[in-house]
Amino acid sequence: MFLLKKILTALALPPAGPLLLTALGLLVMRRRPRLGKSLAWSGIVLLWLLSTPVVTRSLLATLEDIPPLDPAQAGRAQAIVVLGGGSYLAAPEYGDDTVSRWSLERIRYAARLQHQTGLPILVTGGAPLGGKSEGRSMKASLENDFGAKVRWVEDVSADTRENARFSAPLLRGAGATRVLLVTHAWHMRRAQEAFVAEAIEAVAAPTGYETAPPFSPLDYLPGPGGAWAGRIALSELLGRLVQRLG
Repeated sequence: MFLLKKILTALALPPAGPLLLTALGLLVMRRRPRLGKSLAWSGIVLLWLLSTPVVTRSLLATLEDIPPLDPAQAGRAQAIVVLGGGSYLAAPEYGDDTVSRWSLERIRYAARLQHQTGLPILVTGGAPLGGKSEGRSMKASLENDFGAKVRWVEDVSADTRENARFSAPLLRGAGATRVLLVTHAWHMRRAQEAFVAEAIEAVAAPTGYETAPPFSPLDYLPGPGGAWAGRIALSELLGRLVQRLG
């Protein structure tokens, strides 16, 4: 089910989604010229817009609407929860699976928070595509690379909702119902909703803001950076919709 969900998402998001729309337009153009041209041009225009940083970073900025953690809010927290952000599979320089770039950004900030607050850390993330779980990789990196101690490892979840569902019993078992929640700024709203649904008060501790730098003239032209930002924004919007409908 996880793999099927990822395949369908990849087909719906750019670049595949706009390209499929263009291909559909070309296929029907002989029988329905007006419809075919409209579909084909719609796909081209969408691909252009969703690869242009001034468009996609503006869209992503609407998701990054939670400010950085106010230190005053950390006072009553009882734990730090870090959500997995993927794995770097079969990393040749490490000789094993390890944390991805996104996971690395999250655990780095979690380590900083622990050094500042002394709070215990819970890491959460499974291995839906096989290999070492995200949770185990995050624990290893936090302890070996950042000198932070991990108290709990949740390593069977496959998505944000399961991160919260399987982490909540571990937290409540230790009497922790108010946590600092660490994930990327664009992912924070969905993550908080998932933990609140499990009766865990999640104080936002976002990291990895993608839209902070000002625009440059090149941001008005399509490019890989724009396409990446557009894909992240649309994927997160789709994830929010699915979580709320579910």
